[in-house]
Amino acid sequence: MQSPPSHPSHPASNPLELLQQLYAAAVRRAMPLHTLGAFLPPPPKGRTVVVGAGKAAGAMAHALEALWPQDAPLTGLVVTRYGHTPPRPEGLAQRIEILESSHPVPDAAGLVAAERIMAFPQGLTEDDLVLCLISGGGSSLLTLPAEGMTLEDKQRVNQALLDCGASIVEMNCVRKHLSRIKGGRLAAACAPARVLTLLISDVPGDEASVIASGPTVPDASTCADALAILARYHIDIPAAAAAQLHSGALETRKPGDAVFANSAVHLIATPQQSLDAAAEAARAAGLSAYILSDEIEGESREVGKVHAALARAVALKGQPFQRPCVILSGGETTVTIRPRIPGAPKGRGGRAGEFCMGLAQALQGQAGIYALAADTDGIDGVEDNAGAFVMPDTLARASEKSMKLSAYMDRNDAYGFFEALDSLFVTGPTHTNVNDFRALLIL
Repeated sequence: MQSPPSHPSHPASNPLELLQQLYAAAVRRAMPLHTLGAFLPPPPKGRTVVVGAGKAAGAMAHALEALWPQDAPLTGLVVTRYGHTPPRPEGLAQRIEILESSHPVPDAAGLVAAERIMAFPQGLTEDDLVLCLISGGGSSLLTLPAEGMTLEDKQRVNQALLDCGASIVEMNCVRKHLSRIKGGRLAAACAPARVLTLLISDVPGDEASVIASGPTVPDASTCADALAILARYHIDIPAAAAAQLHSGALETRKPGDAVFANSAVHLIATPQQSLDAAAEAARAAGLSAYILSDEIEGESREVGKVHAALARAVALKGQPFQRPCVILSGGETTVTIRPRIPGAPKGRGGRAGEFCMGLAQALQGQAGIYALAADTDGIDGVEDNAGAFVMPDTLARASEKSMKLSAYMDRNDAYGFFEALDSLFVTGPTHTNVNDFRALLIL
């Protein structure tokens, strides 16, 4: 994505440019180089070791290398998504190794990365410091199956959780209990060193134990919770793993555990902060801006319909807001994959595109409403787009091409629908991740 001008023309003259500017402001607020420094302690008496995982882990590592005193020892290892390692700034010496693995379903590279990261801090003392750099996406990037499970088992369970519409809290509860590194277990491997976890939040509520399944923080969820989620969505796991869940053998590290006695956690970027930055940019462009919430969850297309109802009320009745204005929201919606239709093309797309289909369907071509929904990491699901635009003529242009939106919705094919309308929003990896970003401009 090319950066839009810092002072755009009047929103009515180029509404899509304005929406891109708001997205850029949200992403910029969450960049690690802008936020990390305020949370760094002085170098310790002993060693400083870095571990971490997530879509922003590469950018966090570069920021730490730039901000940490050049004469202070620093070594480490983090893992990020394929293609999400940012270019190394000129003149910045590498002190932290960056690995890459698969998201949203783990692969063998993630298994190797988890094994190396789990072993990396062993042998430390109370004089040493572990800096743990965690951002969203770490749950699949950092995979170390529990005893009784193979990588293939974890891949199957991960895919089933993604397809069934489980919330991120539910997904990560299961992931934590079927892992040898998540749910506080990495913190145990770091003992007795001091552990400082620096988080970029991508989850509703900014709960540290949910972000990347909390490898270095305590977890209050239980094996019984994980079993209930698996039963709710009819997901099978190997008998050996199920038996360990029933016995409590796979319990995570709980609050009050001694392994956390020398630990601290800081949120260095959150969805709310990014929405606030987007609202400030909208106001600078002369628009009123309203943030609904940074914690919106639910089925993506249904959330889109609710947003459409609100936008239509503003456009037609001036309630509850006066136009022109911008309505912003964040959170993490879900997509339930519909059964494959025989003979139909395979659907492509992610949460943002699915939201946009529901939004477009419910807006009914309402004049004066423009929208952008995108993932702040720059990737909507597993495709190459961050999200998509919805405009007043979206349905009319689809009709001209004999495209039925309902057919695309039936097969979860948001990518195919918006690609045909030249309405995909493509940015490439942003190197941060504060989850869903949605902006509705009502003129």
